[in-house]
Amino acid sequence: MKRNSLNRPILLALGTLLFTSCATQEQYKDAVDLAKHYQDELLALELDHARLKAQNDRLNNELTLSQVNALEARTGGDDFEARLAEYEQRLAGLSSNPDSITRIDLGGGAYVYMVPDAVLFASGSSKVGDAGKSALINTVAADINRGGHGRIWVRGHTDSVPVAKATTLKKFPHGNLQLSTARAIEVAAILTGSGVPQEHVVVAGFGPYEPLAPNDTAENRALNRRVEIFVSPAR
Repeated sequence: MKRNSLNRPILLALGTLLFTSCATQEQYKDAVDLAKHYQDELLALELDHARLKAQNDRLNNELTLSQVNALEARTGGDDFEARLAEYEQRLAGLSSNPDSITRIDLGGGAYVYMVPDAVLFASGSSKVGDAGKSALINTVAADINRGGHGRIWVRGHTDSVPVAKATTLKKFPHGNLQLSTARAIEVAAILTGSGVPQEHVVVAGFGPYEPLAPNDTAENRALNRRVEIFVSPAR
């Protein structure tokens, strides 16, 4: 309901009464009172609508917060961060980038697969090649499906070299952050298409913002370009 649409017939009625010779002062007063009545009703409705919208927004915010808290409770966010930090310390100690998919066990049933970008992607691409797809299906997905597991994080990372190729920039105008996210999505899609429960998978792209090593050598940059698949233990 809009105020203008309601006021228009009321004002027309008042104008008609003003210019009709048979209209009495009493009729005019009744019309004014009626117009004021409807305007008051419209204002009350608008105020009620604003109140209900504010209440709905508050409830939605509370629901979102409760969902986040529930997710953290189910997945053990602090435990995940601690285990991931341990993994990154161990992986950063490698002298060079692995040339194949590497599994690192973190104890307690948790483990991480580190997948170098060269195993999966052509430079600047988020499309997984046939060899990479086969490795994800036959190695990673098969391993996950064999045992119990909890939440699974698929995290995409790049080095710090900006995306510069025109065709790549056209596809990923937001640069490395968008590229890393797209790569993580593609890996997650292959895993879930191979039997890994979709509802257990969380996808994130970090671009160059969580390097394992300084981006000062070709070897270090290769180490930083990776997809991590962190598998938490079953609860």
